[in-house]
Amino acid sequence: MVKVDKATWKANYFTKLMKWFNEFPKVMIVGVDNVGSRQMQLIRIALRGKAELLNGKNTMIRKALNLMIEQGRPELEQLLPHIKGNIAFVFTNGDLKEVRDLMMDFKVKAPARAGAVAPIDVHVNKGPTGMGPEKTTFFQALNITTKIARGLIEILSDVHLVKVGEKVGASEAALLNMLGVSPFQYGLELLQVFDEGSMYEPKVLDITADDVISHFLAGVANVAAVSLSIGYPTVASVPHIIAHGFKNILAVAIETDITFPQAEKAKAYIADPTAFASAAPAASDDKPAAAAVVQEEEEEESDEDMGFGLFD
Repeated sequence: MVKVDKATWKANYFTKLMKWFNEFPKVMIVGVDNVGSRQMQLIRIALRGKAELLNGKNTMIRKALNLMIEQGRPELEQLLPHIKGNIAFVFTNGDLKEVRDLMMDFKVKAPARAGAVAPIDVHVNKGPTGMGPEKTTFFQALNITTKIARGLIEILSDVHLVKVGEKVGASEAALLNMLGVSPFQYGLELLQVFDEGSMYEPKVLDITADDVISHFLAGVANVAAVSLSIGYPTVASVPHIIAHGFKNILAVAIETDITFPQAEKAKAYIADPTAFASAAPAASDDKPAAAAVVQEEEEEESDEDMGFGLFD
C-alpha cells in the first residue's frame, strides 16, 4: 500500500466523509474507547455489505460537517454537539437495530486496570481462591473476610469490590488479576442516531410496535376519561356516552310501557327468568348452583364493560 502525504490523506478523508453523508441517510455515532485496531478490523469485516465504519480526528470531522452545512445540509448541524471524545461514524442504508446488534456482538473481555473507570459493578464471589496463606494480609488490606481451608484462602462472603462509574484502585486491580478475573467487556458503544434528518437516543431503537400500540391505547383511555369527566364529547368518549345513554333509555323502557326491539329481550327476561334458564345448557347435577352463579356473573360483567350498571 502506497503511503500518501498528509495533505492528500486529508483530502481523501474529506471526500469519503462527505460522500458517505450524502449516500447514507442513517448514521450512528459510536464510542470507541478501549477498542483495539484488531477489534475494529473484525467489526468492519462483519459490517461489510451492511454498513461502513469511519473514524477520524474530531477537528477534521467538524470541519467537514461545517462545509456540508454551508453547502445546503443544515440538518447536519445536529451532529456537531456530539463530536467529542473518542468516536466514530457508522453509515448504513439498512435496519439500524440489526446493524447495532451486529456491532455489539464484538465485545472483548479485558482485565481491570488501575485508574480505569468501571463500566459495570464488579463483585467477587465467596469461596476458595486457590491462593496460599501468605496472601492473607493482602485480603485484610481490602477488608475482605477470609479463612484458611485446606491450606488455601477462602473468601467467606460475596464482596462488592468496585462500583460502576468508580475508578479501579491498584489493590482492586491486583486482586482481580490474581483471581484471574477479567470483569470488563469493551466494544463499540452506540451514543446517538441520526436518521434522515432526525437525531435521537439509542434506546429509541428498542421500541417495538407493541410499545407504540400500548402507549397509544393508554392515551386514548386518558382522553376518554377526561372527556367523560368534563362532559366534552370526543371521538374517544362518544362510544361511552352512547352506551351510557342506551342503558338509561333501556331502564326507562323497562319501568314503563315504552318498548323497542332492543328492550323486548330485557322485558321478557324480567317477566319470566325461568324461560331463559330452561334454554341454557343443563348443568351437571353436582354443581347446578355454581353454574347459575357463573352465568349471572358473566352477565353482570358484560353490563359493566362501559363502566355503568344496567339501570344507571
